[in-house]
Amino acid sequence: MRWSWRSGLAVALVAAGTAVAPAPAMAAGTGKLDGSVWLSKADWQAGDGVTPIANVTKITGAQDIWKTKDAAGNPVTGTGIGVALIDSGVAPVQGLADSHVIHGPDLSFESQDPYSRHLDTFGHGTHMASLIAGHDPGSKLDDPASFNGMAPGANLISLKVATTDGASDVSQVIAAIDWVVAHRNDPGLNIRVLNLSFGTDSIQSAQLDPLSYAVEAAWRKGIVVVVAVGNDGLAGTTVTMPAANPYVISVGAADGQGTDSLGDDTLATFSSVGNINRHADLVAPGRSIVGLRDPGSYVDVNYPSGLVPGDTTGRQFRGSGTSQATAIVSGAVALMLQKRPTLTPDQVKQLLTTSAVPMPKAAGYGDGAGELDVKAAVAATAPAYTQTWPAATGTGTLEAARGSAHVSDPDSGVELTGEKDIMGRAWNGATWATAAKNGAAWSGGTWNGTGWTGTAFGTGGWVAVDWSGTNWAGLSWSGRTWSGMYWTGRTWSGRTWSGRTWSGRTWSGDYWSSTLWK
Repeated sequence: MRWSWRSGLAVALVAAGTAVAPAPAMAAGTGKLDGSVWLSKADWQAGDGVTPIANVTKITGAQDIWKTKDAAGNPVTGTGIGVALIDSGVAPVQGLADSHVIHGPDLSFESQDPYSRHLDTFGHGTHMASLIAGHDPGSKLDDPASFNGMAPGANLISLKVATTDGASDVSQVIAAIDWVVAHRNDPGLNIRVLNLSFGTDSIQSAQLDPLSYAVEAAWRKGIVVVVAVGNDGLAGTTVTMPAANPYVISVGAADGQGTDSLGDDTLATFSSVGNINRHADLVAPGRSIVGLRDPGSYVDVNYPSGLVPGDTTGRQFRGSGTSQATAIVSGAVALMLQKRPTLTPDQVKQLLTTSAVPMPKAAGYGDGAGELDVKAAVAATAPAYTQTWPAATGTGTLEAARGSAHVSDPDSGVELTGEKDIMGRAWNGATWATAAKNGAAWSGGTWNGTGWTGTAFGTGGWVAVDWSGTNWAGLSWSGRTWSGMYWTGRTWSGRTWSGRTWSGRTWSGDYWSSTLWK
């Protein structure tokens, strides 16, 4: 399954398709990376232009919303709203303080090392988190020297599923979505938004695909799911899964042409167009978006052109992709829900699409209803609106959901295929679908009949359970150690997955699909 983080993100490459040698602190990995879910590295391409987040919050109307009050008299900055981010983790950089970021379970292959658990070794998750809810502690929203994402008062619940190379199996992502549903009402969480800045090239319909079913189940439980359509441009005649699900909000990327006016905006050339039946519901700024830098992460080390010219703080990093556009829409939804907490997911989607600004220079249907205008969406009358698409069944196969890519053991090359999850547990779609529909796919720390994680919060997040002794595809992960990797605060040393490719795409070409680190 191709986790189109390319559907959502792009790193600044020195030149698209040109390999960049890892920095000395990043030991180059070897072998093939067949990741089921991928955060497309090629999306971090070299390019021109810089779009500061302050420009984005201005043109989308977020800054105007910050000046308003909710029913309790609080400024509308997303306060009290939880936004779940299923991604590569979040690094503890300035602007994403521990008090602002809540770590859910780490379901990635790096969770077994306490030095990498929860941390963003790839760099994608940190960038997305900053666009959604970044905020410099103690700073004022109108301070031009401070960093503020779309919803600087929201809580960011991070669920890490991807490793340094973006590797993740579809079963890990489905488990993460199910966890969000099961814990959405936990004290202090109030998860109302779910951001998925990636996708897969599933070979089955959205009605059958289990990943599609998982996001639809979350939607029906009151969670607004926002998904990137992909970064395949005109060649993207279909959107990635689960953006293909008709209920969720599918997001494409707009190119602002380097101005603060929406009138000259076009559909970004990398944004997947889709088809007449399913395409982006709307678009948001997605070209050369400046977010927070994750020092020492894979994209930071390998794509120095992502650094922002003239940035004396060393904190900024720019990227392009539908991943970034998706994060911006997720932050906008958090603002809407603080201001109008009774809105249903269907109403949020209807308000966003009916208030979007038409894009006369965007030919075809790739821009959906137009470009995000959260100020207009908040002001519009809430419709009595309910979507009536045929319900998904989720009874398709995991293997079809993976599409063209699979995670593999780097030592033997054996790939995870067929109807089993990363723990080697057999998959029964009908049984799982019933549990997911009821929000009961997790039982304590157990998912799909196997213990995946702890059952309670520990220091800095959920207590992880050691997977050693668990056989996967005939191989034992107990023989695999991640202790060689450690976080120094700036760099990753020791063993890394760098140098591996995702479904034939290299980090110098295509990363977390939909994101271009410009």
